Amino acid sequence: MPVTKSAKKALSRSLKLQQRNYDFKLRMKMAIKKFMKNLTKGVVVAETEVQNLYKYIDKACKVGVLKKQTAARRKSRVAKMFNVAQKTK
Repeated sequence: MPVTKSAKKALSRSLKLQQRNYDFKLRMKMAIKKFMKNLTKGVVVAETEVQNLYKYIDKACKVGVLKKQTAARRKSRVAKMFNVAQKTK
């Protein structure tokens, strides 16, 4: 347990940031699952999910939850899946 005032504040801040990071990652994972589920339903439905997923990935990158290249890689993989689904249907 922290003893000094600054250590207590650091612990509190650390827990808040940990929760924020968890929330961003959870939103992203849920958006990916929703995108994958809607990808099988149809391209039109999945297109709106792609936009939402990009929004969540960009926000996580902006806040610092994801690194810039990690965000770019995830967006690229999503775009690739979407394009393949578009061509097949």
